Formats: sequence, structure tokens, C-alpha cells
Amino acid sequence: MTALPKFENAKILVVGDVMLDRYWFGDVCRISPEAPVPVLKVERVEERPGGAANVARNIAALGAQATLLSVVGDDEAGACLERLLKQHDNIGALLHRDSSISTTIKLRAVARHQQLLRIDFETQPSHEVLNAKLADFRVKLPEAAVVILSDYGKGGLAHIAEMIRLARAAGKPVLVDPKGDDYARYRGATMLTPNRSEFREVAGSWKTDAEFNNKAEKLRTELQLDALLVTRSEDGMSLYRTNEALHEPTQTREVFDVSGAGDTVIATLAVMLASGADLPDAMRIANRAAGIVVGKLGTAVVSREEIVRDISEGRREKGEG
Repeated sequence: MTALPKFENAKILVVGDVMLDRYWFGDVCRISPEAPVPVLKVERVEERPGGAANVARNIAALGAQATLLSVVGDDEAGACLERLLKQHDNIGALLHRDSSISTTIKLRAVARHQQLLRIDFETQPSHEVLNAKLADFRVKLPEAAVVILSDYGKGGLAHIAEMIRLARAAGKPVLVDPKGDDYARYRGATMLTPNRSEFREVAGSWKTDAEFNNKAEKLRTELQLDALLVTRSEDGMSLYRTNEALHEPTQTREVFDVSGAGDTVIATLAVMLASGADLPDAMRIANRAAGIVVGKLGTAVVSREEIVRDISEGRREKGEG
């Protein structure tokens, strides 16, 4: 690929589990007298959209347009998440309020770029709210070029099989970031994007690349997927399609934090595909985006400009100008 396609007209529908990522940044200078644990003196607090909301934020950072469907609690964290998403003009967020749940929060305590502790708050949404979200999905589907289903296992995708059926019937590619050990619910999607540990949980362990390839192709065939993309950390990415396996080496320079990297990958894939790129090119650009984002702390995003700069630097290193 010689140049990135234009992203501004790409429209992506994102559905899944949203959460509020809260960070307590500070320093540790002593051990608690109450227990053998470090005492973090909090100096700064940050809040960022997480889960499917981070996927939407990555789409927006690339300059494309995202519509986000999800469920939050009728609480302070839900209001905070809505407020953060409204800061992005190219994110249209439809967040159903469910008074029976608390908005999912991931609270991280960080000292000197090292995570000391993570505390999770979460409850599953009600059936009534999930049915309302499915109705919104039917309305918003015709406007999207690509659909992302971001499953974090928090209960927000109870109707995922129906969403896949509706999207595929409408001719829309469906990209799924999966969770758990039962992938049958994702059957018929266009592509799944598990990371290496998620893939191992479903397919079992392997000893050789040949065994890994066989397991990947078997899973792709069983689930009737057009493609399976496995992100493999330091080993890059592997893309499987009918009678084809493509491997892309890692683009990582220095790793600070891998949290949210899967969100960046699936967001970049969707934007590329919605902008007319073919899947191998989309994978290569998503791989570059992942290499950039893991060099940042916490759930972060990558801009189109950063990717263009990274491509240019890569060419200079190879002596291509």
C-alpha cells in the first residue's frame, strides 16, 4: 500500500460493553503499617472511555465516524462516560440507562508507569434495556459500512447472534472482538480478532506453527467465518482466509501498556475496510497502529497522522526515501 485511503466518510457501527477506565496516578514512598502493601499517594486522576467506547474513540481518532450502542447505569460513572464521549464530534453515542445496574468501572492505581492494582465494578444489564438496544441496532444498521461487536463479557451482547444475522443479511461486514471459551455465538460473523491467549482458551495449546495454523483454520471453518485474525503479541498477527494464511511481523518498538490494544486493532481494521481497503492492507495498517498504541500508557488511541508518520519512518529505515 502506497498511501492510506481517506477515512472521513467511513461510518462504523460499534455495539458492545462500555466501561469507564479510571486511573489514579501517583508515587509510592513507603509501605503501609497496616499490611505489607505499598501506599500510593495519588497526585492525579484521569478518566477515559473503555471497552466498546474505546473502540469508538479509536475510530474517531482516525478521523472516521462512529455510532456507539451500549448500556450504562443511571449513575455518576455513566454520566461521566457520556460526557467524555460528547467531546468527540464524530462519535454518536446511544447509551441506554439501566437504573438496576452500575456502570462498569475499571479502576487502576499506577506509580511510575507501573500498574499496582486494578479494581473492577460491574453488573449485567436487564433484558428490557438489551431489547431496546437491539431495536436501535435495527435502526442504525443501514447507515453503517462496517459493524463492530465488542464483547467484554459484561452481558451487553446477549443478542449478538441476531445482530450478526441482521448485519450479514444487510450485506454489512461484521468484525467481532470475542470473549470467553464459547465462540458458537459468533458463528457467521465476517471476522473474529482474538488475541493469542483468547485463541488458546478456545482452540487449546500448540507446540509448532503448523499446529497453530491448523487450529486456526479449523476454528475459522467451524464458525463459518470469512476470516480469522489472531493477534500474537511479539509474534505479530496472523490472518486466515479460505486457502490462505498471511503473517505480519510485529511493529512494536517499546511496550508500556497493552491494555486497549485490541480495541485499536479492530477499530483500524474496520475503518480501513469501510474506506475501501482490502483485508491484507487493513491488517498491515492495524498492525502498525497496535505497535504505536502499546507505546502509550493506559487505554489510548492512534491518529491517522501517527500512522502516516510511522509508515514514513519505516520507509526511511529501509532506505526507500
